[in-house]
Amino acid sequence: MPILALKHVSQAYEKGHPILQDVSLEIRQGEFVSIIGPSGAGKTTLLRLFNHMVTPSQGEVWALDSRLDTLRGRELRQKQQQIGMIFQDFCLVKECTCLENVLNGCLCRIPFWRALTGRFSAEEIETGERALASVGLKGCGQTSVSDLSGGQKQRVAIARTLVQNASILLADEPVASLDPLTAAKILDLLKELQQTKGLTILMNSHNVEQARTWSDRVVGLKAGQIFFDGKPGDWDEARLKALYGSDAP
Repeated sequence: MPILALKHVSQAYEKGHPILQDVSLEIRQGEFVSIIGPSGAGKTTLLRLFNHMVTPSQGEVWALDSRLDTLRGRELRQKQQQIGMIFQDFCLVKECTCLENVLNGCLCRIPFWRALTGRFSAEEIETGERALASVGLKGCGQTSVSDLSGGQKQRVAIARTLVQNASILLADEPVASLDPLTAAKILDLLKELQQTKGLTILMNSHNVEQARTWSDRVVGLKAGQIFFDGKPGDWDEARLKALYGSDAP
């Protein structure tokens, strides 16, 4: 069984203007898969189907052996806890420290009053510090997020998903706002986590070379449909030109 799957999914925010059209896709456990394609192809919508930020107009969304689009309440939250997400703009609380941001990964499994008052156990704090160390930020727990570089902020966001105990990581253009050297370091970190922790990573990318370098598999999306799905080496210049047209990278 795939760990993530779309079965004949279509999605439209406005009638007559489909974003995705009859998309079927399977992601196996432990894979690093990148979704590429021109702007407006439906990449972000596809990614957000897998954590229930978007529900399909038609078709089925499967995650962790459950049909995600039919779950509600506690069952849905239990699945969402296992699906982490990192964004291009990091989505951190800039007024808080690195550790406080990382500990937000606990919020899905602790009582609301503890989340509201910021009361975390010694074990949870130790887990947060350990997560920061694993992404190269050992000793930075009390540093304000506002004092960090872009690359460091993305490392905090990744550490937050580790505290969340996510087995799946959805990455929406995670390095688009970073310089090439920093971007490479973040992608190296994601690859290391995939290999050492067995994470399944699904990443949207506008950068074809990054997708081909770090992924096990690259899926091209064009006009809301799967254009081609194959290994990085299968993406030759002819396929890229057909996917992107005159804007081919």
